[in-house]
Amino acid sequence: MAPEQRRSTFRPCIDLHEGQVKQIVGGTLSDCNEEGLKTNFIATQPPEYFAGKYRDNSLEGGHVIKLGPRNDEAARRALAEWRDHLQIGGGITADNAREWLDAGASKIIVTSYLFPGGNFDLERLQTISSLVGKEKLVVDVSCRRRGDKWLVAMNKWQDITTTEVNKENLDMLAQYCNEFLIHAADVEGLCQGIDEELVKKLGEWVTIPTTYAGGAKSISDLETVNRLSGGRVDLTYGSSLDIFGGIISFDELVKANKQDH
Repeated sequence: MAPEQRRSTFRPCIDLHEGQVKQIVGGTLSDCNEEGLKTNFIATQPPEYFAGKYRDNSLEGGHVIKLGPRNDEAARRALAEWRDHLQIGGGITADNAREWLDAGASKIIVTSYLFPGGNFDLERLQTISSLVGKEKLVVDVSCRRRGDKWLVAMNKWQDITTTEVNKENLDMLAQYCNEFLIHAADVEGLCQGIDEELVKKLGEWVTIPTTYAGGAKSISDLETVNRLSGGRVDLTYGSSLDIFGGIISFDELVKANKQDH
């Protein structure tokens, strides 16, 4: 009997900005223009509330992202609520990676550290992979579209690197990590639909677990991602969920996710 094909699953998130759980339009984050920041939602509950909710619903593989400074304490509280089950990203380097694993992160997520000056540094990837172990490392290859290509975007998605998201580069990165996180920064937080072309390409390219985030606006998007990627890419929902001020019922999504599996 042939093994059952893997299906795409829902991956939760906790995005932190200035110590609060927020949902932000990805393309509006900026170090030099705080006025331009567009926020969809600011939670009244603390980050550990959401971590507990994900734990109670057995939602594995979620990520906590620190968007800028002054988020460390909030991130530690979220991780402590469900130790060894949530990934942590945002400002992670070889100097602090072990510290975050000790704080309860299941894996660490890196982007900007790998791209000093916007150029990919293989030595840095090898260093941090050796330090924490390949199985504890997620590489965030969040990107923006430029013409018919997707280029890795770093530093809160403000800076476009020279590195293209394609099969050759993903295969190279996969030698040193065991998961990818990919925010489609152009559609992140807009709730106007996923980048279907990118999801389809990722389904063709990736060889390790991969989570796509950006633009999910309905429960049916989970099935769309499953179909387009052949079940090889998982989907993060953020701004569109009712727990973040959106219209999709978190409980209904959890139920649909369980039925699919």
